[in-house]
Amino acid sequence: MSLPFYIVDVFADRKYAGNQLAVFLDAQNLSSEEMQQMAREINFAESTFITKLDRENNKAEIRIFTPSQEMQFAGHPIIGTSWVIINKIFDNPPAEIKLEVPIGPIAVHQSQGLIWLKAAQPKFWDIFSKQDITTFSNLTVSDFENQFPVQEVTTGSAFVMVGLSSKRALENLVLDKDKTDDWLKKNCKTNHRGLYFYYLEGSKIFSRMLCVEHNQLVEDAATGSASTCLQAFLLKYHKPEIELTNYQGDYINRPSEIYFKGKLTNDQFDIQIGGKAQFVAKGDWEAY
Repeated sequence: MSLPFYIVDVFADRKYAGNQLAVFLDAQNLSSEEMQQMAREINFAESTFITKLDRENNKAEIRIFTPSQEMQFAGHPIIGTSWVIINKIFDNPPAEIKLEVPIGPIAVHQSQGLIWLKAAQPKFWDIFSKQDITTFSNLTVSDFENQFPVQEVTTGSAFVMVGLSSKRALENLVLDKDKTDDWLKKNCKTNHRGLYFYYLEGSKIFSRMLCVEHNQLVEDAATGSASTCLQAFLLKYHKPEIELTNYQGDYINRPSEIYFKGKLTNDQFDIQIGGKAQFVAKGDWEAY
C-alpha cells in the first residue's frame, strides 16, 4: 500500500528551520500500530495522518504521533497539516478549515502567509516550588524570575511552565536526564510530560521545551501546544491581552518563530498561535 506524503518545516521563515513535520494522506486504513511505526521510522518530533478529508465542508480528521506515542493535541502538526491541506491538497484554497483531533475540532485560518489556530480552553494544574527544578537542573534560585509561579498547564497537552530571569540562564540550561524523568513521572498528571523554560523580554519570548522520550533527553525546535499553554499562562498571570513572538529552537540550530495573539475576557481565553510553513518535499510511502 502506497501513501502520498509531504514534508514541511513549521514555524519557519525559511527552509531547514523550525520544526519538521511529515503529513501522510489517505491514512484511514492504517492501524494505530502502523501509524506509530511510521512515525518512529521518520523520527520527526511529530507526524500526522489524515484519516478523513471533507472537501465540501473544508474539514479533515487527523491523528498525531510522536516517535513514542499518540498525541491528543499538538500545535506544530496542526499548523503544518493545515498548510498542506490548504495549499497543496484543495484545488481552491479556503481561508478557513477545521481539523478534528482527539480533544475536538480546532479552527484554523490562513492570513497573509501565516497559519493560525485557536486553542481549547486551558486548565491550570499543580504549582511547584522553584527549588524542585534545581534538583534536576543546573539552575540556582537566582536564575528564576520572581513574578510568576512554576505550574503545569494544559490546552490538550500538558507542560510545566518555568520562567527564567535571563537569556543567559536559558542558554546555559542543563538537565540531568534520569532525575528529570523521575520528577516528571512523579509530578505530571498525564503520560505526556514536558518542561517549557522561557524568558520574557518585552514583546519577545525566548523558550526551550525539553522532555524525555525513549530514555533520551529531547529538545523540541518549536512546540505549538506548549506555546498555547504559555500564552494562557501569561494571559492569566501577566496581562489579559498579549501580542508577541516566541523564539524557540535557537539552541539546536532550528530557529523558530511562533506568533502569539491572545485575550482573556470574563474567564474566557481566546488563545491563537500562528506561524509560517515551508514546503520541503513530497513522495510516496510504502506502508506495507
